Amino acid sequence: MSCFTAPIAQSIWDMKYRLKEADGTPIDKSVEDTWRRIARSLAAVEDEPAHWEQKFYAALEDFKYLPAGRITAGAGTGRGVTLFNCFVMGTIPDDMGGIFEMLKEAALTMQQGGGIGYDFSTIRPKGAEVKSVAADASGPLSFMDVWDAMCRTIMSAGSRRGAMMATMRCDHPDIEDFIAAKADAARLRMFNLSVLVTDDFMEAVKADGPWELEFGGKVYRTVEARDLWNRIMQATYDYAEPGVIFIDRINAANNLNYCETISATNPCGEQPLPPYGACLLGSINMARLVTDPFGPEAALDEDALDDLVAVAVRMMDNVVDASRFPLEAQAREAEAKRRIGLGVTGLADALLMVGLRYGSDEAVAQTEAWLHQIARAAYLASVDLAREKGPFPLFDAGAFLASGNMRGMDADVREAIAEHGIRNALLTSIAPTGTISLYAGNVSSGIEPVFAYSYTRKVLQKDGSRTEEEVVDYAVQMWREKFGDAELPDYFVNAQTLAPEDHVKMQAAAQRWVDSSISKTINCPADIGFEAFKDVYMQAYETGCKGCTTYRPNDVTGSVLSVSEASDAAPGEAGAQMPHEGGEIVYMSEPLDRPTELEGATYKLKWPDSNHAIYITVNDIVLHGHRRPFEVFINSKNMEHFAWTVALTRMISAVFRRGGDVSFVVEELKAVFDPRGGAWMQGKYIPSILAAIGGILEQHMISIGFLEGEGLGLKSDPTQTVVNFDAPRGPSCPSCGGYDMRMIEGCMTCASCGHSKCG
Repeated sequence: MSCFTAPIAQSIWDMKYRLKEADGTPIDKSVEDTWRRIARSLAAVEDEPAHWEQKFYAALEDFKYLPAGRITAGAGTGRGVTLFNCFVMGTIPDDMGGIFEMLKEAALTMQQGGGIGYDFSTIRPKGAEVKSVAADASGPLSFMDVWDAMCRTIMSAGSRRGAMMATMRCDHPDIEDFIAAKADAARLRMFNLSVLVTDDFMEAVKADGPWELEFGGKVYRTVEARDLWNRIMQATYDYAEPGVIFIDRINAANNLNYCETISATNPCGEQPLPPYGACLLGSINMARLVTDPFGPEAALDEDALDDLVAVAVRMMDNVVDASRFPLEAQAREAEAKRRIGLGVTGLADALLMVGLRYGSDEAVAQTEAWLHQIARAAYLASVDLAREKGPFPLFDAGAFLASGNMRGMDADVREAIAEHGIRNALLTSIAPTGTISLYAGNVSSGIEPVFAYSYTRKVLQKDGSRTEEEVVDYAVQMWREKFGDAELPDYFVNAQTLAPEDHVKMQAAAQRWVDSSISKTINCPADIGFEAFKDVYMQAYETGCKGCTTYRPNDVTGSVLSVSEASDAAPGEAGAQMPHEGGEIVYMSEPLDRPTELEGATYKLKWPDSNHAIYITVNDIVLHGHRRPFEVFINSKNMEHFAWTVALTRMISAVFRRGGDVSFVVEELKAVFDPRGGAWMQGKYIPSILAAIGGILEQHMISIGFLEGEGLGLKSDPTQTVVNFDAPRGPSCPSCGGYDMRMIEGCMTCASCGHSKCG
């Protein structure tokens, strides 16, 4: 019997984590089968696999411990996939051959589904001399465009792949171009961008001093540090990028600073990693560990937490041995250091259950205490593993204990490490948990506040219709079960009602006991002033955060959920309005993923001058109960046509998958004139083969009801039927097309289907 508490949880499990045959036949009959599959797979490397399988299953049961999505989906399947979520790739050499070797490695990693991070600071700036060819360098951004195209190509060849992170040092001569890159809406869409900010730079900003931009020991120019800082702030104020990474702090606090230097992170920033480093993630579900929730004795079960952390650490350590890796260098790096990233989810729900307001001083203190306990339990568990299985190969007791991170650890933990060593070089990290938190019953994500107490989810049915269901936050559902319709206490706050400084306080409190970093979004109101916005980043720096990511709704970034002007309810509560989804034309900022099966039609075109027919296949997708063209395939035995038919296939399909009024494709093709002459077909003069293809596309659109008729417009006016433009709206989901995207933990996450850019 399934133990799902909400329909959305079962839906997420079925779509993302349930093991199925190639034809879609389920192998995991229930979520318990999924837990058993994971437990058996990760226990297989143990000397007593049956014993540890039961221990691992007990940790997974009731969603208490949540391995990251790639482990949940891939462990025990026998498939050639990596169980690691994201990677930082090798250092990019400053030469053409090395650059394209790195591009190849990135493609191989993304092919297996891994997100990647790269530091582009190692490439010489635009205009620098390239002596070997007597030319000027094109600069790192030109090569980032190549990476971007590679990622889009891999995505077009299959299912959605991982995201990419690009970093650049604040003293690189091309840093101003890097900062401004996202001002072009069409550029670098597959990248998240972050500036590597040094302590020296922050001191120069505070002192209003000069700042040298240099590469290879040569100073290219000097700027005012505060002006450069303001450029970073203005870009993220307007476009939500670039993020800021306090790189010196990351390296100073790294347990491994004696044997590695970090200059990049995974796409969502919670794992600063060395070259070829990989992030292995999992989360303790704090919401499931509270006893007597909302009652007089409400508290976190600390003994249960210690036991759960110990089992989780062992499971994650086993993943290092059980997983495959896209590259041998990644396997060697993982085995040498055995770093893991144990984090939390459901923290905000747990705080609500014990009666604390997220962001309050009491909640900050409680968060720090809980994260301290997790860190302590994780380190002691790893010491026990070192006694049993040996420490990680690069362990050096003196250097390890002298690191900035370890100097603050409890004395008895330090003594245990000195005596026995430790199995895992780094143990804690707080990753995005948007999808697995939905899977666990819609608990709050990571250390984020509750985003919305409830909202309406539109579910696409097999017949193309949509049904609605209410999705309720886990803690709110527990409140309702206990107190019925009683009004929520005033300590119930969500992401829309919190002050930015409360977000920062919570991030800083958690960071004190997190080895790696934290993926978190600091939500800022649309009307926050620029000076106040800059203060958020300075507060993050001064309070010990390792990075900062904000989201401010505006005309460029969009508004995630809209609120009726007549209501002061928070988004997702009664009175909040979801964007209208009526109409036949749907605009999308990102392409939709391709469903497994599509309906369509194939048309034969015989052009008089060609010995071989051209076959045009048009497949459709159903959105909001209406069919619209989704992709085109154009084929012919005539090799003279090969290049342009492939190009046309890719271009038209890319346009169709973006949505909107794509009828212009028909008009543009029908207007193409061939100077060699056209042909008479069915009593009409057709000026070119392309015009004939345009005519076929037009007839198909008419047949499915997308167009009124030949030479006529759409069946309805998209500006009137797409959305309620009186309220701002966010980007549409690239997986389901819904307008329920929300910025959580630095990642755009869909409330309707669970799609996450970083998942």
